[in-house]
Amino acid sequence: MGWSPDRDALRGQVAVVAGATRGAGRGIAAALGEAGATVVCTGRTSRTGALRSDYDRAETIEETAELVTSLGGTGIAFPVDHLDSDQVRQLADDVRHAHGHIDVLVNDIWGAEVLKGGPADWNTPVWEHDLDKGFRILRLAIDTHLITSHHLLPLLIDKPGGLLVEVTDGTSDYNASRYRISVFYDLAKVAVNRLAFSQGHELEPHGAIAVAITPGFLRSEMMLETFGVSEENWRDALDPEKAGGGPMAPPDFALSESPRYVGRAVAALASDPGRSRWNQKSVNSGQLASEYGFTDIDGSQPDIWRFIAEISELGLHATPEDYR
Repeated sequence: MGWSPDRDALRGQVAVVAGATRGAGRGIAAALGEAGATVVCTGRTSRTGALRSDYDRAETIEETAELVTSLGGTGIAFPVDHLDSDQVRQLADDVRHAHGHIDVLVNDIWGAEVLKGGPADWNTPVWEHDLDKGFRILRLAIDTHLITSHHLLPLLIDKPGGLLVEVTDGTSDYNASRYRISVFYDLAKVAVNRLAFSQGHELEPHGAIAVAITPGFLRSEMMLETFGVSEENWRDALDPEKAGGGPMAPPDFALSESPRYVGRAVAALASDPGRSRWNQKSVNSGQLASEYGFTDIDGSQPDIWRFIAEISELGLHATPEDYR
């Protein structure tokens, strides 16, 4: 028998996933939903059209909330610009009024994928980088998380057991010795790992914890669109005879993961009564899959970070299937 989610593991618990419109945020909200949680899904892109995302894409928080509900949880959409302190304060007030407490807060706000640019834009030195775009990257990646924690953590610490998850790219250990794309991107992702460490220090006396988590090669909506494939036929992006009109995916795409995978990592942490051992730690989805035994939606356990460290960075060769 393969692994399957416990549909009642988080029944009765309330989570806020900040930045749940698409990508990892949607995957995390969905996985919390399939574990039975009530999930408040926030972001700027809403059917109301009240706010505008940097991406100008079709996905909405309402779609995410509906997905949560379809998987067995209760999804609630709440349009929020997490750079606007007043809007986040209102979110906290409304959640307090409706639920009284939250058990899980996920800071997944990002929104700078376009500003980050593609591979042709990477490795641009700071003196050539657009300063306004760089500062916008930092605001979207760091200020949003600080504002959200400031207003919502009081709802997490009013009783023991709360979990704060900071979503980033690369663990603390990995990023400490590797340059990540640009000075601004590098600083943003290192800072979010440190946020989990520092907030974990502050949460511990209240019986709550903070963990930083990074997905691997994420098959987000934007990534699938880039390669001209869908979640159902994503492997076609690796086949020159089947590629769907986009560029060929790099070989490492064979170790990519659906957004649900990192979501199941968060759900596993939230379901673990001994999760305090993870406080202030920085981990990736593959590590937690090995620890807790959950799988991606295809039944595999991809671990691209281990593949990078053990194989690709050393110039060695291995079958990708050995790492999923």
